Amino acid sequence: MIPGGGQPNMQQLLQQAQKMQRDLATAQEELARTEVEGQAGGGLVKATVTGSGDLRALVIDPKAVDPEDTETLADLVVAAVQAANENAQALQQQKLGPLAQGLGGGSGSPGLPF
Repeated sequence: MIPGGGQPNMQQLLQQAQKMQRDLATAQEELARTEVEGQAGGGLVKATVTGSGDLRALVIDPKAVDPEDTETLADLVVAAVQAANENAQALQQQKLGPLAQGLGGGSGSPGLPF
């Protein structure tokens, strides 16, 4: 039997959970500062987003601009932003995936069975 009714283990669990929460916050801040790019049309349209998914820049090559065909340009913009967001999601999974699993997958209290 553990002296103190198991309190040392509960304290240790709480300390581990607090450390994981700090690590998660640090990773989220890093994601907000990190930029990733997506492109479409062979690079005619490039979108830059942060790792947290905020659109930061959009570059459109003049060759992509056809006043008679704005639909294609719109499609390229959407595709570039989607590609950038997919890259941001991959970065999120890389940075946050292990931390989220350590926190119990985001359900319930970290490290606790309820």
